[in-house]
Amino acid sequence: MDSLTQIVLGAAVGEAVLGRKIGNRAVFLGAIAGTIPDLDVLITYFSDNPLTELKVHRAYSHSGFTHLLLAIPFAWLSQKLSRKKYQISFLTWYAFWFLGFFTHALLDCCTTYGTRLFLPFTDYQVAFNNIAVIDPLYTLPFLTCLLIMMFYSRNTKQRTIWLKRALGISSIYLLLTFGLKFTVHQHFKATLDQAKIEYNELNTTPSILNAILWSGMAYNQDSIYLAEYSFLNRSIPVEWIGYPRNDQYFKEYESEALRTFKWFSDGNYCAIKENDSLHFFTTKFGRMRLDRTQPKEAFLFYSTFYKEGGKVKFSTKDPSDQRGNQFEMKQYFGMLMKRIGF
Repeated sequence: MDSLTQIVLGAAVGEAVLGRKIGNRAVFLGAIAGTIPDLDVLITYFSDNPLTELKVHRAYSHSGFTHLLLAIPFAWLSQKLSRKKYQISFLTWYAFWFLGFFTHALLDCCTTYGTRLFLPFTDYQVAFNNIAVIDPLYTLPFLTCLLIMMFYSRNTKQRTIWLKRALGISSIYLLLTFGLKFTVHQHFKATLDQAKIEYNELNTTPSILNAILWSGMAYNQDSIYLAEYSFLNRSIPVEWIGYPRNDQYFKEYESEALRTFKWFSDGNYCAIKENDSLHFFTTKFGRMRLDRTQPKEAFLFYSTFYKEGGKVKFSTKDPSDQRGNQFEMKQYFGMLMKRIGF
């Protein structure tokens, strides 16, 4: 999830564990605990390898095993610095820091990016794909309840009520997204059967900023098919668009980079060959431009592989690619709102 949401979740955890003991200080410390796992992105500033972010982000800093160990020195230091003012046990401090770290990772598991929760035992990417990485309907009510809560003294009944509201509303919404995912998954399955499309796996994920418009991705050995469905705009039929995966070209461009992108895509990819280059598209986030069908125009995340001096090289930046600029993003969000049904 985005940084603000993780700060809010960490603040709520801090209040739940330490709020009655240290008041609003627990909220601020919780916000810090909820931020720490994402500090892994700082490593990318010291590396010129484009693969670093994929290898490092949501890796060991998001591992439950790491959290079990990392909470020990944080708890020890917290108890040592606070023992003169607060009588808080080491176990309470440990629970605070562990839950602050671990709930961050669990929430990230609900998004599409992928979280390696079980490192170092496996690099499997946990991704439930039930909530967008930025979803205001989850974050804003959660944040509002916490802000109101902070105006009450630490031992008041009203403070507890607002904390329960914050956790209750956010948890209910998160559960709702799982229900929406199940419903849209069944709908996508039905339309695939109607279209007589054979597939080995079907994935569904919400589009950015909402849980109303969903993307479906179904793939077999040869092709991947994508479609969208909105709960508010059901009159638009589900239309599956197929893209060739072109695995036969991968041997020619075999490299660490290609293996990394394939692993990150978790089967949700397609590729096209142009001249002496291979364009690899990560499709697990759905299409960016809903009005385009060509891979280069439809998908935001892709890499180009080519050979130079007998070695396979790659690039994630195309100077001629204007996607992501201000004009394109404005058009994208306009289409997104229209497709949702607003």
